[in-house]
Amino acid sequence: MQFSILLSLAALPAAFGQLNTLAKARGLKYFGTATDTPTLTDATYMSILSQKSEFGEVTMTNAQKWSYTERSQNVFTYHGADTLMAIIKKNGQISRCHALVWYQELPDWVKYGSWTSATLIAVMKNHIANVVTHFKGSCISWDVVNEAFNEDGTWRKSVFYNIIGSEYVPIAFAEAAKYDPNAKLYYNDYGIERAGVKANAVLNLVKSLKARGIQINVGLQSHFAVGLTPSFAAQKSNLQSFTALGCEVALTELDIAFRTLPPSADGLAQQAKDYGATVSACVATPGCVGITLWDFSDKHSWITHEHPGAGDALVWDLSYRKKPAYYAIATALGGGGSSGGGSSGGSGGGSSGGGSSGGGSSGGGSSGGGSSGGGSTKPPTGGSVAKFGQCGGLGYHGSTTCVAGTTCVRQNAYFSQCL
Repeated sequence: MQFSILLSLAALPAAFGQLNTLAKARGLKYFGTATDTPTLTDATYMSILSQKSEFGEVTMTNAQKWSYTERSQNVFTYHGADTLMAIIKKNGQISRCHALVWYQELPDWVKYGSWTSATLIAVMKNHIANVVTHFKGSCISWDVVNEAFNEDGTWRKSVFYNIIGSEYVPIAFAEAAKYDPNAKLYYNDYGIERAGVKANAVLNLVKSLKARGIQINVGLQSHFAVGLTPSFAAQKSNLQSFTALGCEVALTELDIAFRTLPPSADGLAQQAKDYGATVSACVATPGCVGITLWDFSDKHSWITHEHPGAGDALVWDLSYRKKPAYYAIATALGGGGSSGGGSSGGSGGGSSGGGSSGGGSSGGGSSGGGSSGGGSTKPPTGGSVAKFGQCGGLGYHGSTTCVAGTTCVRQNAYFSQCL
């Protein structure tokens, strides 16, 4: 049955709503992807990246990081980042900017300098001032501090923490706010996508900064493993624990990897369920403003390089064909929140190297994914279905009435859509 569903999904026509269009129709600000300069010579990749209907937002994986923008002290270079930003603007897309202060991707002069607290604070402030000023008006948000906590919720040792202490975080946020007051400021981390000690550490950080009048929002990287992705309910509850504090949240580096390759048909079906559950959790959470894939094609995934033998984590395959996960995302965006999907397993988390250098999950995962758990995305049973939403199909129990100006069109036995 799962294999026949995969074949049906793969045959869906181009009329199936594209991801950013669907996301905005559901009230999100964007659906986006990460990218970077090595992809610029791949014409097929760039043609997909440029489609604003698919990706309304683009994050640079590396080009705005410290080791790329300030390789020598107080000498700032932005060629790669400026090239990408020009493409983003030409496409009419927006950008989440990433990342100002991180314990990795630092030049040696920062990592091994003979610093006092005062001198390192001055260096950090100078870096933030220059980079944020350079991109002022081009960023809807900044990942100000990235991955400051260990998996057990303790502060991660880094040059910033070791010299300055935990105060480096509020200092960085307060400094960034000076130079682009219109940009949302984010703390970004992996392994905080479900309740636990690390998520609690970030919740406490949010409370602490807000009590001091410092703006902070939360990016959940969402690097998962197939079959070990947190359930819809677990993710939704966790997202709401952050939004209850008055901050916005976003899924910032989403991918769901197989630990061994190639995946089976059942594995691809489980990956699709996991993506559907994750996207549905954001859609169902007021204050979850957007979702960013950590690149969109398996051809350019960081996982292949960081974890040989694992991969196939994204929603276009190596040949730029849409995978079942793509259609699961589209259904979640178009058809409403899910009460199923996902897994009762662990978060998948990220490696100790995090998600942002390429980042992501070293824990968990299944070789084929083949869990039959979870469930399909089910819209509310009453009311009208929005444009591009699901309105029929085998196993569907939601509304079959489309909003004015659209008609329920049968795509295949498993899926009808308001078009």
